[in-house]
Amino acid sequence: MSKNDIKVALIGNPNTGKTSLFNQLTGLNQKVGNYPGVTVDKKEGTSKLSATQNAIITDLPGTYSINPTSLDESIVLKTLLKKDIKESPDVILVVADVENLKRNLLLFSQIKDLEIPTVLAINMVDQMHRKGISIDLSLLKKELNTEVILISARKSEGIDEIKEAIIRCHIAAKASPLCGIDHKIDPDYFHKLKEISPNYSLYELWLMVTQSNFPETITKEEKEKLLSFKQDTSKLKKYQHKETIYRYQEINKILKKTYIVDKTKATDLRGRLDKIFTHRIFGYVLFSLILLVIFQSIFDLASVPMDLIDGTFAQIADFAKSNLPKGVLTDLLTEGIIPGIGGVIIFIPQIAILFLFIAILEETGYMSRVVFLMDKIMRRFGMNGKSVIPLISGTACAIPAIMATRTISSWKERLITILVTPFTTCSARLPVYAILIALIIPDIKIFGFLNLQGLVLLLLYALGFASAIIAAYILHKTLKVESKSFFVVEMPNYKLPSIKNVFFEVVEKTKAFVFGAGKIILALSIVLWFLASNGGSSYKNAQKTVVENAAYQHLNEDEIQQKIASLKLENSYIGMLGKTIEPVIRPLGYDWKIGIALITSFAAREVFVGTLATIYSVEADDENTSTIKEKMASEINPDTGEKRFNFPVGMSLMIFYAFAMQCMATFAIVKRETKGWKWPLIQLFGLAFLAYISSFLTYQILS
Repeated sequence: MSKNDIKVALIGNPNTGKTSLFNQLTGLNQKVGNYPGVTVDKKEGTSKLSATQNAIITDLPGTYSINPTSLDESIVLKTLLKKDIKESPDVILVVADVENLKRNLLLFSQIKDLEIPTVLAINMVDQMHRKGISIDLSLLKKELNTEVILISARKSEGIDEIKEAIIRCHIAAKASPLCGIDHKIDPDYFHKLKEISPNYSLYELWLMVTQSNFPETITKEEKEKLLSFKQDTSKLKKYQHKETIYRYQEINKILKKTYIVDKTKATDLRGRLDKIFTHRIFGYVLFSLILLVIFQSIFDLASVPMDLIDGTFAQIADFAKSNLPKGVLTDLLTEGIIPGIGGVIIFIPQIAILFLFIAILEETGYMSRVVFLMDKIMRRFGMNGKSVIPLISGTACAIPAIMATRTISSWKERLITILVTPFTTCSARLPVYAILIALIIPDIKIFGFLNLQGLVLLLLYALGFASAIIAAYILHKTLKVESKSFFVVEMPNYKLPSIKNVFFEVVEKTKAFVFGAGKIILALSIVLWFLASNGGSSYKNAQKTVVENAAYQHLNEDEIQQKIASLKLENSYIGMLGKTIEPVIRPLGYDWKIGIALITSFAAREVFVGTLATIYSVEADDENTSTIKEKMASEINPDTGEKRFNFPVGMSLMIFYAFAMQCMATFAIVKRETKGWKWPLIQLFGLAFLAYISSFLTYQILS
């Protein structure tokens, strides 16, 4: 970041098109991190405003005002009050929805009173004619005393004007307040407040009092004086209420002159569509059909590219083994690194398809209808309609899903949602399910068009959702937590999904999966290869033991080498670890090799497949490297002589992964969100016990 770059904070109500505008301004020049000290996602990107001027755009969480009611919204307040001077913006870009301008301007008026240079972008102007809306733009600019740009972020209209307005605002460097609350509420009170410090605007000081958020630049003396204003809490509440009323009065006056809605000219289908999507019968049927299409697509559309990737990595490993000189580095590359990376890359098509559908559902506005539709059902189980968002987004990853529970106002409902979200089948489980389903479920069509493998995957997802609901009901009846509950959800307009937004969403989420999982798997693959390629005296004497064993004298050279490789693996460090836990997992149908994969997958679920790929690559020790699927399919149970991954074992493993928490990152985020060790530990051991018992019963019954 250059010192000359303009720091721009992008702020707006939820569903105003903030993400679309962020994508238009930054393109792929964006990154996702965290705000200092909290787990809230921070999206930041660079934008070229002109030939000589760049900007750093920060997409702040959606908020209805700068009086926060959640952790996400508090980030906005801290940024605006310069809590961290490094995060302090030079220009605020407020995004408003043309159809909900009155409500959006409440947030804008608060920001204007902070006297920070501000640009107002009124989005979705491509819908003005259809909604019967007209705006006197020049008069609106004059009344608001700010830069106002009409844009359509989805259609890339007004983007250049936004960039020019940011530069002009930055040059001006100072902004005047819009409402001036002091004269309308209590002039004496606010005059005394203003005298505390000339370094801050009146509204900044007022927010410090009402929200107890202080910038790092404030002095101890100033802070003590401000705290003295908090003593009369009834007066504070009264003045906050008056402030909101006054702001809306001023906004109404401005909009009466500048903003006209003629319903007779509107051509809106929203009402008719809502009757279908939120219908008490057809709404649920439609949602179920959408889920069926998603999971059918995950298998049908992804099968060809997955097979291509699987075969390609097998050929790469085979080529490397045949052409590189024999030695430790070649073994590391062909038995550790290449199979480990292949175990991640192979699932990109399925992960991308899943994220694609989720992004489309969110972009069209349908997801909010699902929240509304599910509220009545969810309340019976101790949650509310907003719990559906974490549960559905949990199909991508449990970590952001658990963070998404911050929008749930009731602590009990939020806690229950946090505790049951790991039941939802996340994208990290998808590689495990995909490989096991491919091994034990035949690839056939039912009724001529339904893929049996896709149906099994859908049933596994349904099992996760059903388990979450049942667990939520039990927690609802047993948890003794007092909290108030209310449900408010905004229904955004229906719109065609923006190809650019969907593309960026899929790329970012898939990239996060690949690099997040890839780092873990690559590191573990190297560690696993080392542990599998080294051992004690029994490991070092494996060749001698096999050659001198009379029972193996009739074997040919290839069979002898296979016996040596198997004996080495069994007596390696990783073999010893697997043998130690084998008695515990044998009743589930697992051997010591699967046990190793279970242990390593506690770092991340998807490591399971990569671990087995590494183990079987080391054991094979030949020139003809087969694919991951072929390695697992050819694994034989020495006790029965049958395939290791038969139907009972495959089902037992899938049931185990359906219930086991199996991810330390999820454990960590639950600890942070619940602010203690109690709930994450209960969750971890409770799910592990349920997974063990369920997979035990599955294996024993099917065997």
